[in-house]
Amino acid sequence: MEGNPLWTRRGFLGMGAGVLGAAGLAACGDGSPSTPKVQAEVPQELLDAASSMKGSSMGLLSQKLYSEAANAALDASVKKFADVTGTKIDNSLVQADAGDVVAKIDAEVKGGVARDLAFMTDSRFVAQFQALGDLEDVSDVVQALTKKYGEPTAESKNFCVFNGKWFAIPYHFIGIGSFLRKDWMQDKGITPKEIYTWEELRDLCLAISDPSKRRFGWGMTVNRSGDANGMIEALINAYGGSIASNDGKKVTFDSPETVQAVSFLGDIYTNPKFKPMLPPGVAAWTDSSNNENWLAGILGYTRNQFSVYADSKTKKNPVYENTYVFSDCIGPATDKPLLLGQSQGFVIFKGAKNAPLAKLLAQYLITAPALLGVAKEAPGLALPAWEKVWDADPFFTSGDPAFPIMRKITEQSLPLSTKNGLDFPQKASAGQQAAVGAYVLTDMMQQVIQGTAPAKAVQAAHQKMVGIFTQQGLPQ
Repeated sequence: MEGNPLWTRRGFLGMGAGVLGAAGLAACGDGSPSTPKVQAEVPQELLDAASSMKGSSMGLLSQKLYSEAANAALDASVKKFADVTGTKIDNSLVQADAGDVVAKIDAEVKGGVARDLAFMTDSRFVAQFQALGDLEDVSDVVQALTKKYGEPTAESKNFCVFNGKWFAIPYHFIGIGSFLRKDWMQDKGITPKEIYTWEELRDLCLAISDPSKRRFGWGMTVNRSGDANGMIEALINAYGGSIASNDGKKVTFDSPETVQAVSFLGDIYTNPKFKPMLPPGVAAWTDSSNNENWLAGILGYTRNQFSVYADSKTKKNPVYENTYVFSDCIGPATDKPLLLGQSQGFVIFKGAKNAPLAKLLAQYLITAPALLGVAKEAPGLALPAWEKVWDADPFFTSGDPAFPIMRKITEQSLPLSTKNGLDFPQKASAGQQAAVGAYVLTDMMQQVIQGTAPAKAVQAAHQKMVGIFTQQGLPQ
């Protein structure tokens, strides 16, 4: 993943063909190169609904995908929709890991200059925007899509619904995976397993490391980054700790389980025993670093969105053939991985100047024809969020050996529970999302690495979270 907070901007002019003219050309079916072929990819009911919107415009804000080709494929789908509806759609990219994305967009909404539509990771952002009063109810769209495309991914029902109303439209499912170098394991006579404990994984990473061959087993940082946040929180949850209570309202971070997890993780970065498995400069890595080092072939393990897997496949990197994908790790409080995945969700901001067109665009982009180009450029990173879209194209069902695993995650029964009574996903919480976004977890781990006792670092992080929850309207 990348950490560059720069925004880029692209506009699409789709005024060249009216809806009736385009539909007529498509019906000719002469197969000539000049015959537009994009019309058939936009469902007729959406074309009909957009017929009165010809000449109108809207703004789209896209969370940057960690594949330039996937971003370009999304652009192409947006342009197709604009072309056949005779509208103008301006698409801007936003880097979600900058740390201040919520504050920036909230200011735009309050100032009346926000884009009409955006897609953002549901488990990271939607609760924050909803708590700020920035989002429109989109239950009508989700209900219509459910009738046509079946159920959306399981986790989105937790992170996009508040008081029985949908405030985000599931767009595409984001695969999150754990990756090991199976050739390094074979060299050491190690047989891959479907599930590892965090302790087993740590010891495996040490066993397959060989600095003299530039083989470093542990490919994760605890420096400020989205990947580090995800790894730290997943490990703490597996040990039976959590940022908040199951209802998302009360900070429960300072617990013996959290201290145990933080002690374990801190030991990896401070115990000389594990130094051979730590790649050079890991303490200063950003979100792109584990991607780059994995693709460079020097890491034995990393945990990431499927962006790194997608890059290795689409760019024919030899690492792809030597990648073993496995479920997330378990800990003392878990019998199975607490792996939920994430989804990108479309949100319509309060004050949207063209909400009707925004709703139609969202309904188009979730379809198989619109999603397929993005999915092929980012295998596993952009997968269907709707049941029947999975079955709409062979690529989604059999395009990669990892896809069936991802589909099972999208359709699994939730919540997943720990032995000490935590349920995941917990109720979507603006406080929890803001605490993660403020990098409280990574800052805590940095304190541990610098010598602060884990119990003291956890206690300090807990107090920071109390302040953040209070700021988010959840007084402790």
